[in-house]
Amino acid sequence: MMNWKQLISAKRFGMEEFHEERQENRSEFQRDYDRLIFSAPFRRLQNKTQVFPLPGSVFVHNRLTHSLEVASVGRSLGNDVAKALLERHPELQDSFLPEIGSIVSAACLAHDLGNPPFGHSGEKAISTFFSEGKGVRLKEKQPNGEQLSPMEWEDLTHFEGNANAFRILTHQFEGRRKGGFVLTYSTLASIVKYPFSSSLAGTKSKFGFFVSEEESFQKIATELGLTLLNEHPLKYARHPLVYLVEAADDICYQMMDIEDAYKLKILTTEETKELLMTYFSEERQEHLRKTFLIVNDVNEQIAYLRSSVIGLLIRECTRVFLDHEQEILSGTFEGPLIKRIAERPAAAYQHSVKVSINKIYRSRDVLDIELAGFRIISTLLELMIDAVTSPEKAYSKLLIDRVSSQYNINSPVLYERIQAVLDYISGMTDVFALDLYRKINGNSLPAV
Repeated sequence: MMNWKQLISAKRFGMEEFHEERQENRSEFQRDYDRLIFSAPFRRLQNKTQVFPLPGSVFVHNRLTHSLEVASVGRSLGNDVAKALLERHPELQDSFLPEIGSIVSAACLAHDLGNPPFGHSGEKAISTFFSEGKGVRLKEKQPNGEQLSPMEWEDLTHFEGNANAFRILTHQFEGRRKGGFVLTYSTLASIVKYPFSSSLAGTKSKFGFFVSEEESFQKIATELGLTLLNEHPLKYARHPLVYLVEAADDICYQMMDIEDAYKLKILTTEETKELLMTYFSEERQEHLRKTFLIVNDVNEQIAYLRSSVIGLLIRECTRVFLDHEQEILSGTFEGPLIKRIAERPAAAYQHSVKVSINKIYRSRDVLDIELAGFRIISTLLELMIDAVTSPEKAYSKLLIDRVSSQYNINSPVLYERIQAVLDYISGMTDVFALDLYRKINGNSLPAV
């Protein structure tokens, strides 16, 4: 059974020898939040697609605004849970339990750092390049004798943004400090939704860490007392706070995608209101309609409804977490919190998901950006992988020189060179990837 006292640790990854108890107003977990906010990978999220193409005349969510909103909801979830847990476990009053809100909000900020350009199509483009594209040849032994291990191959064919986020946060890139972002153990563990290796990913391509970061995760899991479920391949029970990070993400992407669809006129005003109203009882709906008589601006009404639904879902997910605390701590709780909420909001949420799939995620604009993104990333991958597997070619040298020195693109190990390519491409913004694609294809030239 996992225990709260061990699960919440302010020890920093990569700086363990300097660990000490600080007596400052700004906690170690708030430092994590600030460190992420001011980082370059976080800033780049402003130019990465969430669902809809990046804004023209209508501003919709990008990865950065989404992450900020998830962090806000995550803080509320964490604070509510912490308050209830302290009442339930008064003996933990002097522990880090009151900091749960700060830990969850920091983890929420970081949860999408590993996502490549162009939304989920970017992840798919990378994994399918190796499983069914030109990268298939890398499964076999190369002419120079190099060969990927079976687990390394699984990493590539199941490329996952969550595992890539953990790599960005913990890997020591060239010229950078040990420990990556040097975040606290608890914040890092709270990011990993799927705490197992890629060989257990299955058809959903979900896993928590690459082979290169397995030892790092094992170190964190051991320190925090996460339940070991399987040793070979490695699998742990989730850190309990992962459930709150996941819930914040589930709440935000569903609500904000609906609001964006309304702004883009994919959903009508009435459709949007009806979707959001169904979360509430008849009595609550009547109260909401009375508020509309006071606030008659339609956009404000939609925003009010959306915030009311978010508040309801926060309360529901908090309740589910607290009701199942023992299962969560024992590592036996199954599925996300959002799937255990009360019947009425659960039905409304599932209906929202269906509408989103049919009307939003399959809309022409969304599909067009996914098609374009798939093509761009596949092309960049093909050229860069060719370059690192045949570095002696003149064109390869030009491409390799284009890559930032922080990436270990000249490593003597094949897997590390491929990872360097994935680090480089997954870190690109949509605009940068498109610009590089055009330049490589000769469609765009730098000003002379």
